[in-house]
Amino acid sequence: MSKKDFTGGLSSLLGDQPERPKKGRPKTVTKTVTKSSEQGTKENETRATFILNIELLDKLKAIAYWDRLLIKDVVNTALQEAVIKYEKKNGEVKPAPKK
Repeated sequence: MSKKDFTGGLSSLLGDQPERPKKGRPKTVTKTVTKSSEQGTKENETRATFILNIELLDKLKAIAYWDRLLIKDVVNTALQEAVIKYEKKNGEVKPAPKK
């Protein structure tokens, strides 16, 4: 009996297989990243970390769930409303001085 040589692997037995299209959600077009916190975000977005009261976070998550929104969209809306309210009372927000 002669020995079989399988050094070519499975692909040598099956031949060339056509590539299948990738499954899943298509990649979102992203912007040019200037900071690591912007990696993988959309235009005019960045990442930020905040410390929140647990009960407040639970309520934000519940609002997002019931309104079928992303938590970031609920937070973004709430912060926009807070800025609008502040500006009505105090005038336009001036940028903080750079250090």
